[in-house]
Amino acid sequence: MSNPSYHFTTYWLVDGTPEEVYRIIEDVDHLAEWWPSVYLKVKVLEPGAPGGVGKVVDLFTKGWLPYTLRWQFRVTEAHFPNGSALEAWGDFVGSGRWTFQAGPQSDQCQVTYDWRIEATKPILKYFSFLLRPIFSANHFWAMRKGEESIKLELRRRRASSPEERAAIPKPPPPTFRF
Repeated sequence: MSNPSYHFTTYWLVDGTPEEVYRIIEDVDHLAEWWPSVYLKVKVLEPGAPGGVGKVVDLFTKGWLPYTLRWQFRVTEAHFPNGSALEAWGDFVGSGRWTFQAGPQSDQCQVTYDWRIEATKPILKYFSFLLRPIFSANHFWAMRKGEESIKLELRRRRASSPEERAAIPKPPPPTFRF
């Protein structure tokens, strides 16, 4: 049997401040609206303490492959506006860490997401030895869609008029329906 562990590090450079990006990422109630290609359903189960530590969220997600993942996470750290951390369980277990820093130009944010998980969903766990490159490509696809979507969301939130907001394209949809 193969090792079902994965470690992914994602980097984005977006037009926005760390504060703006932090607020979008922490607002899980709207995650399925601005990142619908991956987040099909999101529900806060426990609100956590002020600032978000202890928040528990239930998620139904997918990538471009025709399988879905059901998982939950708990916010374990929140350091506004610099980032947050979470622990995950369900179809995989592990941890994630978002980091937000001022970018090389004013009004830019460098986003880093460090994701360390171990697959528990049988198809992922038992076929990692064979399908690891495909599962990894699925993750990178999802994160590219996240970058595209957060850039659109930042533009939407910064729009100065309803007409300007309406001219911004919708985020990319899921690759298949359920």
